[in-house]
Amino acid sequence: MTAIGATPPGGNVFFLLMGAILVLAMHGGFAFLELGTVRRRSQVNALVKILSDFGISTMVYFFVGYHIAYGISFFGDVKTLTTGNHGFEMVRFFFLLTFAAAVPAIISGGIAERARFYPQLLATAFLVGLVYPFYEGIVWNNHYGIQAWFASVFGAPFHDFAGSVVVHAMGGWMALMAVWLLGPRKGRYGKNGVVHAMPPSNIPFLALGSWILIIGWFGFNVMSAQQLMAVQGLVALNSLMALVGGMLAALAVGKGDPGFVHNGALAGLVAICAGSDVVQPIGALAIGAIAGIIFVYLFTFVQHRLRLDDVLGVWPMHGVCGVWGGLAVGIFGHQFLGGAGGVSFWSQLLGTSLGVLVALAGSGIVYGGIKYFIGIRLDPEAEYAGADLSLHHVSAYPEEDIERA
Repeated sequence: MTAIGATPPGGNVFFLLMGAILVLAMHGGFAFLELGTVRRRSQVNALVKILSDFGISTMVYFFVGYHIAYGISFFGDVKTLTTGNHGFEMVRFFFLLTFAAAVPAIISGGIAERARFYPQLLATAFLVGLVYPFYEGIVWNNHYGIQAWFASVFGAPFHDFAGSVVVHAMGGWMALMAVWLLGPRKGRYGKNGVVHAMPPSNIPFLALGSWILIIGWFGFNVMSAQQLMAVQGLVALNSLMALVGGMLAALAVGKGDPGFVHNGALAGLVAICAGSDVVQPIGALAIGAIAGIIFVYLFTFVQHRLRLDDVLGVWPMHGVCGVWGGLAVGIFGHQFLGGAGGVSFWSQLLGTSLGVLVALAGSGIVYGGIKYFIGIRLDPEAEYAGADLSLHHVSAYPEEDIERA
């Protein structure tokens, strides 16, 4: 009989399985967020890309990436794989896979409407199989002694509880490199600084995507404890406060724009991942609010001043708000601001900077190599026809196409 208060056999397996399912559902959120943001002629492509990227991510993370990050493979017989822990390591792989697969889902939103399909899947294979687990292993499995060095020099290791930097900043900065190498969509920018509007095709689908992501995010953050006995209500409350802070701030500075409102909530959640287990709830509210403001202003700056056609604003949201989340741990995690303590701003700064450097270098090599040897952009005719018809030979609205014909 299991002692009262102890975790029952298989309890951790079931707990983490529920987290994996919640984060898996977030990929549907990524798909509908992109579907609602892109133009109508690229909606089918958004759906197919996210699911296909997840499939490729599963294969490369299973055979290569998880071993790079954690030194574990699954080539033994069933008895070996399940003896002693009810297959906990296998469900842990499933859970962490859903994190890894979020990286190409993030990139997908930045490069939407003009990237070639199969070269993008090839990029996913390299990024999820090699680049992402390299940094993941440094942060979450203490590879190369870097975390120990942070602790010895600055008094605390780099802290990223649920992936503000490991997942979101990595994905966002990888996307920035891909967006720059691809160039803008045809017709996005005219002469003399003119920016031609390409508004979202479906606000209800955009909102649906945001809501799915919001709900799944509580599995992303809370279940990052990975053990039932380690769960903290603090993580759940901090996630709630950050998403509300991000949403309300984006509502205020974005003047009620629905895209900013729904993405502002996500920006807040991106930023709180790293410190959701160590900051005070009012601090989480502030972290989320700052992230919402960052997203609104930086999205506009990137599109209009930098003239980078980041379709969903994934660099401002995931890249920059992820960096903010990593740095915020070193500010709001201190005891004088009500945090749990045991954090160092300098560890957070250097650990976050390392993630950005790995992301930029890895993405630059992968996308630069594919662009040089294969090509990463649709040809002008295919881009004009739209990714749906040119790549998948079907429209999201075939009845309307027939009527127009």
